[in-house]
Amino acid sequence: MSTLNQEIPEGYKQTEVGVIPEDWDCVTLGDLGDIVRGGSPRPAGDPKYFNGNYIPWLTVASLTNIPTSKQEVTSTLTKLTELGSKQSRVLDAGTLIISNSGATLGVAKILGLKCCANDGVAAIINQKKGNKSFITHYINTQTKRLHDDVATGNGQPNLNTDLIKLIPTPFPSESEQTVIANALSDVDALLTELEKLIAKKQAIKTATMQQLLTGKTRLPQFATYTEEEWQARHKHSSGTNVNVGACDDGSQSGGMDSRRKGTKTSELGEIPEDWDVKTYGEVFSFLTTASNSRSDLSEEGDIGYIHYGDIHTKWNYLLDITKTGLPHISNEKVTSAAFLKDGDIVMADASEDYEGIGKSVEITGIGEKKVISGLHTFLLRDKSNVFSEGYRGYLHSILAVKSIFDRLATGLKVYGLSKSNLKDVPLPVPPKKEQTAIATILSDMDNEIQTLEQRLAKTRQIKQGMMQELLTGRTRLPFEQAENLEVANAN
Repeated sequence: MSTLNQEIPEGYKQTEVGVIPEDWDCVTLGDLGDIVRGGSPRPAGDPKYFNGNYIPWLTVASLTNIPTSKQEVTSTLTKLTELGSKQSRVLDAGTLIISNSGATLGVAKILGLKCCANDGVAAIINQKKGNKSFITHYINTQTKRLHDDVATGNGQPNLNTDLIKLIPTPFPSESEQTVIANALSDVDALLTELEKLIAKKQAIKTATMQQLLTGKTRLPQFATYTEEEWQARHKHSSGTNVNVGACDDGSQSGGMDSRRKGTKTSELGEIPEDWDVKTYGEVFSFLTTASNSRSDLSEEGDIGYIHYGDIHTKWNYLLDITKTGLPHISNEKVTSAAFLKDGDIVMADASEDYEGIGKSVEITGIGEKKVISGLHTFLLRDKSNVFSEGYRGYLHSILAVKSIFDRLATGLKVYGLSKSNLKDVPLPVPPKKEQTAIATILSDMDNEIQTLEQRLAKTRQIKQGMMQELLTGRTRLPFEQAENLEVANAN
């Protein structure tokens, strides 16, 4: 049912922005102040104007780096020279801006710094009324509509200043705007803190991976030889038993430091002396994969299908089939492909950037399901269980291994690994018990991050619901105290 045909509740009215409370107004952005557009010095890239140190230079590219939960622009990618600032438009801190082109078209922010803006950014200057945070929140609920229905242009949609002037917005009293804006900003602050916490946890996890997967840091229970290992090691090297507490220099300290494990040189650099090195070809069988494109897939079908694009965009390290919705394919569209088993690795053999070269996931939770690996993937199965369950998915993240992938990758716009090259790539192989302990630690860290990401997603959904309710007046917040305070201050 369209908005025009809906029954309007008592105390509400129909306006250009939909049904809003009777005591609210509907204004256009042009009613709030002067709509202007930034300016870009020409020619672009001229050192007389660009890459200076005089004033921050705001572009659409700068806006793409700002999280949606953050309203304020506090930094830019580059600065202009003083001469460049005279060829652009200077905007004061506190100005409400709107991206009028590119990927961020229709996104509104508030400047937290004085800067120059290019012609991909519009601004409301000389703003006479309206809470800037409230207006910004509302504009950001209209981004898709502005992009799809309001912007003009075929190849590159654009919002010119005349179109921006006519954008309608609900307009409650200033005090109610403030209360609504504060409520939404509180949720934004929570989102920002969650995003920071997730980034911190991810950084800690990345550092932990590089220490544990390379043996630079050993877990305490694996850092020294046990009494049995120590005796066996020296018996093997000398043919006789040695005093367990003896140091290498012959002293009798009896301390555990005397049995601390050392390192050795390998084709992967320094690794622990009790680790082995094997190649992908020695450890894994390379099984047959399918070659179907995305167009052959659907939500229903006989067989689950792992598409290489989903490895790049959706999954990291471990892929639990019981918790993941896979696309499917019908039996008749599959000519020959091996069915996956728990512990298999699926590696994307092609990537549009170096970061994704060799990205892999270890499969778990297969059960009775039929799942195959698809186009542009390698399906690897551990022939002799050299690696423990849960450890295999992290192999591609070892820096020494990843650097070999990057060196072997070929292509111009898309980088690929060949099967023959991959078989010769070496892998560090810790003892199985150490692998299991490392995998448990990394999996626990992944689960913690995933829990935080789920909380972040839920909080974003809550905010979306709040915006729909508060910015349309369907739910009203108490604002009398703020209004009375406003009147008292005026007197």
